[in-house]
Amino acid sequence: MVAKEKNGESRNESGRKVTRDNKPEIGREALIKQVIVVRKDVKMGLGKVAAQASHASLEAYLVTARKWPRIAENWLSTGQTKIVVKTRTEAEFMELKRALSGSEMPFAVVRDAGQTQVPPGTETAIGIGPFYSEKIDQFTGDFQLL
Repeated sequence: MVAKEKNGESRNESGRKVTRDNKPEIGREALIKQVIVVRKDVKMGLGKVAAQASHASLEAYLVTARKWPRIAENWLSTGQTKIVVKTRTEAEFMELKRALSGSEMPFAVVRDAGQTQVPPGTETAIGIGPFYSEKIDQFTGDFQLL
């Protein structure tokens, strides 16, 4: 819900200023972050997990930069907040992927080449955002930190 104030500004239910498309105004008031989701049911060493998370972060950033360049620029200039969480099962990972596919959320799925620890084509991680924190939390708020 968006409320219009007497001075013509619009604010969402949390009191943040919003733009004409009802998104929080970018600036100090809008929190933007990226979340990387790693599959824990796939056996990977720590280095492999770090590599997969890095791929997810970069690929998701590139998606955001194409679709929402202002959000990407803001994220780059404000510390590049990243949170890494985990799914425990393949089913949990696939459900998240399905939910993201039906949304406006910028995301990227990492499929491993299979040259080291996992079979080729194994989906190991999802990078989400950078995007508005409150929107990402609707998908990842219940996941545990890695």
